[in-house]
Amino acid sequence: MFIIYFLFTVITWFISILPFRVLYIVSDLLYFNLYYIFKYRRAVVYKNLRNSFTEKSKIEIKKIEKQFYKNLSDVIVEVIKTQNMTEKQMKKRFTFTNLNILEALYKNNKSIIACMGHCGNWEWLGPALHLRIKHEGKAVIKPLSDKFFDKYMFKLRTKFTKNPDCLISHKHAFKIILKNRNKLTLNIFVADQTPLKKNSKYWTKFLNQDTSFFLGPEKIAKTLDFAVVFLDIQRVNRGYYNIEIIKITDEPKKTDEYEITQKFHNLLEKSIIKHPDNWLWSHRRWKHKKD
Repeated sequence: MFIIYFLFTVITWFISILPFRVLYIVSDLLYFNLYYIFKYRRAVVYKNLRNSFTEKSKIEIKKIEKQFYKNLSDVIVEVIKTQNMTEKQMKKRFTFTNLNILEALYKNNKSIIACMGHCGNWEWLGPALHLRIKHEGKAVIKPLSDKFFDKYMFKLRTKFTKNPDCLISHKHAFKIILKNRNKLTLNIFVADQTPLKKNSKYWTKFLNQDTSFFLGPEKIAKTLDFAVVFLDIQRVNRGYYNIEIIKITDEPKKTDEYEITQKFHNLLEKSIIKHPDNWLWSHRRWKHKKD
């Protein structure tokens, strides 16, 4: 594994120094291999799209499917490119709408739970946010099983911050956020993943299917009285993204049970329907069925 990791770091370093116009030639080659040669999770992607958009024709589904793989290939090479990106490049390629919402919450001494999905280039969000916000940024992640690749991703995700504690393991999220409750923090949850079957307490209709959602972000927000926002990442152009910040609530204790989670998944669903190729369709989002 060490030899594989060494070769991987050498190859990715050469990719990371490529200018963007050349980088996307690499992406086009990667797309061809993922889609036509290796057929990476194509059955999963097609099934997810077919079940989510029952009103669309097979031709429409195939068009979305191909564009998704092109977007995925772009995200992969862009993540690698992060290694040799400058702050100026990141600011230029990742812009924000409604950043004043975060600034107002900071002035009001309010910490934040930020919920998002696997949309656009979600891996660029952390480095980009560190360059823009006044809150102390933290992201809840699931560490990779391989320690070498986990270390590699750690370096990329912390590219523009000197705070090694900005990444929080999902297993210790509540404990660490609670420990830092007296600081002004913005805590990012990529909250569209599938909970374990035993943790699937909340079910709703999402993209035409019975879907379970994590309740952790809502519970933490209510317990600590943190504001909640939705982060909607959209691809503006190839290699350029914009994130729209939408406030869900700044008074979580006054919301009904599941209200925050419901609003989050409604906003995420609306975003996916508007730009269906922008979401990560290759994960097995509906592997658990409602009893």
